[in-house]
Amino acid sequence: MTGLRVPRGERARTVVAVAVTAVYLLPVYWMLNTSFKAQADVFARPPALVPAPPTLAAYRDAVFSDPDIARGLTNTAIIATGTTLLTLLVAVPAAYALARLRIRFVTPALLLFLVVQMIPSVNLALPMFVLFGRAGLVNTYLGLIVANCSLAVPLAITILRPYFLSVPGEVLEAARVDGCSTFGAFARVALPVSGPGVITVAVVSFLGAWGEFVFGLALATSDEIQPVTVVIAKLTNAFGTRWNELMAVSAVVAVPVIVLFVLLQRYIVAGLTDGATKG
Repeated sequence: MTGLRVPRGERARTVVAVAVTAVYLLPVYWMLNTSFKAQADVFARPPALVPAPPTLAAYRDAVFSDPDIARGLTNTAIIATGTTLLTLLVAVPAAYALARLRIRFVTPALLLFLVVQMIPSVNLALPMFVLFGRAGLVNTYLGLIVANCSLAVPLAITILRPYFLSVPGEVLEAARVDGCSTFGAFARVALPVSGPGVITVAVVSFLGAWGEFVFGLALATSDEIQPVTVVIAKLTNAFGTRWNELMAVSAVVAVPVIVLFVLLQRYIVAGLTDGATKG
Protein backbone atom coordinates (compact mmCIF):
# COMPACT_ATOMS: atom_id res chain seq x y z
CA MET A 1 0.00 0.00 0.00
CA THR A 2 1.50 3.26 -1.13
CA GLY A 3 1.32 6.11 1.36
CA LEU A 4 0.05 9.50 0.40
CA ARG A 5 2.79 11.91 -0.57
CA VAL A 6 2.81 15.16 1.36
CA PRO A 7 3.23 18.16 -0.94
CA ARG A 8 6.56 19.93 -0.61
CA GLY A 9 4.86 23.22 0.26
CA GLU A 10 2.90 21.52 3.04
CA ARG A 11 6.07 20.03 4.49
CA ALA A 12 7.79 23.42 4.39
CA ARG A 13 4.89 25.04 6.23
CA THR A 14 4.97 22.28 8.84
CA VAL A 15 8.70 22.78 9.42
CA VAL A 16 8.23 26.53 9.78
CA ALA A 17 5.30 26.03 12.17
CA VAL A 18 7.32 23.63 14.33
CA ALA A 19 10.28 26.03 14.39
CA VAL A 20 8.12 29.00 15.38
CA THR A 21 6.40 26.93 18.08
CA ALA A 22 9.77 25.84 19.45
CA VAL A 23 10.93 29.45 19.66
CA TYR A 24 7.81 30.43 21.59
CA LEU A 25 8.10 27.43 23.93
CA LEU A 26 11.80 27.91 24.63
CA PRO A 27 11.24 30.42 27.49
CA VAL A 28 8.73 28.04 29.06
CA TYR A 29 11.20 25.16 28.86
CA TRP A 30 13.99 27.30 30.30
CA MET A 31 11.74 28.36 33.17
CA LEU A 32 11.05 24.72 34.03
CA ASN A 33 14.69 23.78 33.47
CA THR A 34 15.90 26.47 35.88
CA SER A 35 13.28 25.61 38.49
CA PHE A 36 14.70 22.07 38.82
CA LYS A 37 18.29 23.26 39.27
CA ALA A 38 20.21 24.00 42.45
CA GLN A 39 21.15 27.65 42.87
CA ALA A 40 24.82 26.87 42.25
CA ASP A 41 23.97 25.29 38.88
CA VAL A 42 21.94 28.21 37.58
CA PHE A 43 25.04 30.20 36.59
CA ALA A 44 27.07 27.26 35.31
CA ARG A 45 29.00 27.82 32.07
CA PRO A 46 28.04 26.42 29.67
CA PRO A 47 24.44 26.23 30.91
CA ALA A 48 23.01 22.74 31.33
CA LEU A 49 20.18 22.06 28.93
CA VAL A 50 18.92 19.35 31.30
CA PRO A 51 19.26 19.60 35.10
CA ALA A 52 21.70 16.98 36.35
CA PRO A 53 20.51 15.92 38.79
CA PRO A 54 17.08 17.59 38.96
CA THR A 55 16.03 18.80 42.40
CA LEU A 56 12.77 19.98 43.96
CA ALA A 57 14.56 22.19 46.48
CA ALA A 58 13.37 25.41 44.83
CA TYR A 59 9.74 24.26 44.96
CA ARG A 60 10.12 23.16 48.57
CA ASP A 61 11.77 26.38 49.73
CA ALA A 62 9.89 28.98 47.69
CA VAL A 63 6.48 27.50 46.95
CA PHE A 64 5.53 25.19 49.76
CA SER A 65 7.41 26.85 52.63
CA ASP A 66 6.87 30.54 51.93
CA PRO A 67 3.59 31.85 53.42
CA ASP A 68 3.76 34.94 51.19
CA ILE A 69 3.51 32.80 48.05
CA ALA A 70 0.57 30.82 49.42
CA ARG A 71 -1.21 34.02 50.40
CA GLY A 72 -0.49 35.58 47.00
CA LEU A 73 -1.89 32.56 45.16
CA THR A 74 -5.02 32.65 47.32
CA ASN A 75 -5.47 36.37 46.67
CA THR A 76 -5.00 35.88 42.94
CA ALA A 77 -7.54 33.05 42.86
CA ILE A 78 -10.11 35.20 44.66
CA ILE A 79 -9.49 38.22 42.43
CA ALA A 80 -9.54 36.21 39.18
CA THR A 81 -12.71 34.33 40.14
CA GLY A 82 -14.45 37.51 41.25
CA THR A 83 -13.41 39.29 38.05
CA THR A 84 -14.80 36.44 35.94
CA LEU A 85 -18.15 36.35 37.74
CA LEU A 86 -18.62 40.14 37.73
CA THR A 87 -17.60 40.37 34.07
CA LEU A 88 -20.19 37.77 33.08
CA LEU A 89 -22.83 39.40 35.26
CA VAL A 90 -22.32 42.76 33.57
CA ALA A 91 -21.19 41.90 30.04
CA VAL A 92 -23.68 39.17 29.09
CA PRO A 93 -26.88 41.20 29.56
CA ALA A 94 -25.16 44.36 28.27
CA ALA A 95 -24.07 42.62 25.07
CA TYR A 96 -27.58 41.20 24.58
CA ALA A 97 -29.14 44.62 25.09
CA LEU A 98 -26.77 46.23 22.57
CA ALA A 99 -27.51 43.45 20.07
CA ARG A 100 -31.27 42.89 20.35
CA LEU A 101 -32.88 45.92 22.02
CA ARG A 102 -33.59 49.26 20.43
CA ILE A 103 -31.03 51.45 22.15
CA ARG A 104 -29.74 54.77 20.92
CA PHE A 105 -26.03 55.47 20.38
CA VAL A 106 -25.04 51.81 20.02
CA THR A 107 -22.29 52.60 17.53
CA PRO A 108 -20.59 55.25 19.72
CA ALA A 109 -20.81 52.85 22.67
CA LEU A 110 -19.10 50.08 20.73
CA LEU A 111 -16.44 52.52 19.56
CA LEU A 112 -15.87 53.54 23.17
CA PHE A 113 -15.43 49.90 24.16
CA LEU A 114 -12.77 49.48 21.49
CA VAL A 115 -10.95 52.61 22.62
CA VAL A 116 -10.97 51.48 26.26
CA GLN A 117 -9.28 48.21 25.29
CA MET A 118 -6.38 50.16 23.79
CA ILE A 119 -5.67 52.12 26.99
CA PRO A 120 -2.75 50.56 28.91
CA SER A 121 -3.59 49.59 32.47
CA VAL A 122 -0.67 51.69 33.73
CA ASN A 123 -2.52 54.81 32.52
CA LEU A 124 -5.60 53.81 34.51
CA ALA A 125 -3.86 52.83 37.73
CA LEU A 126 -3.25 56.32 39.15
CA PRO A 127 -6.76 57.71 38.50
CA MET A 128 -8.22 54.52 39.95
CA PHE A 129 -6.02 54.83 43.02
CA VAL A 130 -7.37 58.34 43.66
CA LEU A 131 -11.00 57.36 43.05
CA PHE A 132 -10.80 54.08 44.95
CA GLY A 133 -9.01 55.79 47.83
CA ARG A 134 -11.97 58.14 48.26
CA ALA A 135 -14.40 55.23 47.98
CA GLY A 136 -12.48 53.06 50.45
CA LEU A 137 -11.67 50.40 47.84
CA VAL A 138 -7.87 50.51 48.06
CA ASN A 139 -6.47 47.31 49.62
CA THR A 140 -9.72 45.44 49.05
CA TYR A 141 -10.60 42.48 46.87
CA LEU A 142 -13.57 44.42 45.48
CA GLY A 143 -11.33 47.26 44.34
CA LEU A 144 -8.99 44.92 42.46
CA ILE A 145 -11.93 43.04 40.94
CA VAL A 146 -13.58 46.25 39.72
CA ALA A 147 -10.25 47.47 38.31
CA ASN A 148 -9.76 44.26 36.33
CA CYS A 149 -13.35 44.40 35.12
CA SER A 150 -12.73 47.86 33.67
CA LEU A 151 -10.68 46.15 30.97
CA ALA A 152 -12.44 42.78 30.87
CA VAL A 153 -16.02 44.01 30.42
CA PRO A 154 -15.48 46.03 27.19
CA LEU A 155 -13.66 43.08 25.62
CA ALA A 156 -16.37 40.68 26.76
CA ILE A 157 -19.12 42.82 25.25
CA THR A 158 -17.19 43.08 21.99
CA ILE A 159 -16.91 39.27 21.83
CA LEU A 160 -20.48 38.46 22.89
CA ARG A 161 -22.49 40.96 20.87
CA PRO A 162 -21.97 39.19 17.51
CA TYR A 163 -23.26 35.96 19.07
CA PHE A 164 -26.50 37.57 20.17
CA LEU A 165 -26.84 39.28 16.79
CA SER A 166 -26.64 35.86 15.09
CA VAL A 167 -29.70 34.54 16.95
CA PRO A 168 -32.61 34.74 14.47
CA GLY A 169 -35.16 37.33 15.51
CA GLU A 170 -37.94 34.94 14.53
CA VAL A 171 -36.80 32.46 17.16
CA LEU A 172 -36.84 35.09 19.88
CA GLU A 173 -40.25 36.31 18.71
CA ALA A 174 -41.58 32.74 18.79
CA ALA A 175 -40.35 32.40 22.37
CA ARG A 176 -42.26 35.56 23.32
CA VAL A 177 -45.40 34.24 21.59
CA ASP A 178 -45.08 31.09 23.68
CA GLY A 179 -45.19 33.19 26.83
CA CYS A 180 -41.58 34.12 27.48
CA SER A 181 -40.73 37.61 28.62
CA THR A 182 -37.79 39.49 27.12
CA PHE A 183 -35.58 38.12 29.87
CA GLY A 184 -37.03 34.63 29.40
CA ALA A 185 -36.22 34.67 25.68
CA PHE A 186 -32.72 35.83 26.53
CA ALA A 187 -32.16 33.17 29.20
CA ARG A 188 -33.82 30.23 27.43
CA VAL A 189 -32.92 30.88 23.79
CA ALA A 190 -30.15 33.40 23.20
CA LEU A 191 -27.89 32.47 26.10
CA PRO A 192 -27.64 28.70 25.37
CA VAL A 193 -26.93 29.38 21.70
CA SER A 194 -24.11 31.75 22.71
CA GLY A 195 -22.47 29.21 25.03
CA PRO A 196 -19.06 29.16 23.27
CA GLY A 197 -18.85 32.93 23.45
CA VAL A 198 -19.72 32.95 27.16
CA ILE A 199 -17.06 30.30 27.87
CA THR A 200 -14.51 32.30 25.89
CA VAL A 201 -15.30 35.47 27.82
CA ALA A 202 -15.07 33.63 31.14
CA VAL A 203 -11.67 32.13 30.31
CA VAL A 204 -10.23 35.35 28.89
CA SER A 205 -11.42 37.33 31.91
CA PHE A 206 -9.98 34.79 34.33
CA LEU A 207 -6.61 34.61 32.59
CA GLY A 208 -6.37 38.39 32.30
CA ALA A 209 -7.00 38.85 36.02
CA TRP A 210 -4.73 35.93 36.94
CA GLY A 211 -1.70 37.52 35.30
CA GLU A 212 -2.50 41.18 36.07
CA PHE A 213 0.32 43.11 37.75
CA VAL A 214 -0.18 46.89 37.47
CA PHE A 215 -3.49 47.10 39.35
CA GLY A 216 -2.18 44.72 42.00
CA LEU A 217 0.87 46.90 42.52
CA ALA A 218 -1.00 50.22 42.57
CA LEU A 219 -4.21 49.32 44.40
CA ALA A 220 -2.90 46.77 46.91
CA THR A 221 -0.30 48.45 49.08
CA SER A 222 -0.86 45.94 51.90
CA ASP A 223 0.94 42.59 51.77
CA GLU A 224 -2.23 40.86 52.92
CA ILE A 225 -4.12 41.66 49.72
CA GLN A 226 -1.43 41.60 47.04
CA PRO A 227 -1.74 39.09 44.17
CA VAL A 228 0.98 36.59 43.44
CA THR A 229 2.32 38.61 40.50
CA VAL A 230 3.37 41.35 42.92
CA VAL A 231 4.78 38.81 45.37
CA ILE A 232 6.92 37.32 42.60
CA ALA A 233 8.35 40.76 41.81
CA LYS A 234 9.52 40.99 45.40
CA LEU A 235 11.69 37.90 44.95
CA THR A 236 14.07 40.15 43.03
CA ASN A 237 15.80 42.51 45.44
CA ALA A 238 19.05 44.37 46.09
CA PHE A 239 20.63 41.30 47.69
CA GLY A 240 20.34 39.22 44.56
CA THR A 241 17.85 36.93 42.90
CA ARG A 242 17.47 33.23 43.55
CA TRP A 243 16.54 32.39 40.00
CA ASN A 244 15.67 28.76 40.63
CA GLU A 245 13.12 29.76 43.28
CA LEU A 246 11.76 32.57 41.10
CA MET A 247 11.28 30.14 38.20
CA ALA A 248 9.68 27.55 40.50
CA VAL A 249 7.08 30.06 41.66
CA SER A 250 6.52 31.22 38.09
CA ALA A 251 5.96 27.62 36.99
CA VAL A 252 3.37 27.05 39.70
CA VAL A 253 1.59 30.28 38.76
CA ALA A 254 1.54 29.22 35.10
CA VAL A 255 0.02 25.80 35.82
CA PRO A 256 -3.63 26.99 36.14
CA VAL A 257 -3.29 29.00 32.94
CA ILE A 258 -1.91 26.06 30.98
CA VAL A 259 -4.43 23.57 32.38
CA LEU A 260 -7.37 25.89 31.75
CA PHE A 261 -6.30 26.58 28.20
CA VAL A 262 -5.64 22.91 27.38
CA LEU A 263 -9.03 21.83 28.75
CA LEU A 264 -11.01 24.62 27.07
CA GLN A 265 -8.96 25.44 23.98
CA ARG A 266 -11.65 24.01 21.69
CA TYR A 267 -14.23 26.40 23.12
CA ILE A 268 -11.82 29.35 23.20
CA VAL A 269 -10.81 28.99 19.56
CA ALA A 270 -14.42 28.42 18.47
CA GLY A 271 -15.59 31.36 20.55
CA LEU A 272 -13.08 33.79 19.09
CA THR A 273 -13.39 32.65 15.48
CA ASP A 274 -17.18 32.34 15.49
CA GLY A 275 -17.55 35.69 17.18
CA ALA A 276 -15.44 37.31 14.49
CA THR A 277 -17.63 35.95 11.68
CA LYS A 278 -21.10 36.38 13.20
CA GLY A 279 -23.25 39.44 13.11
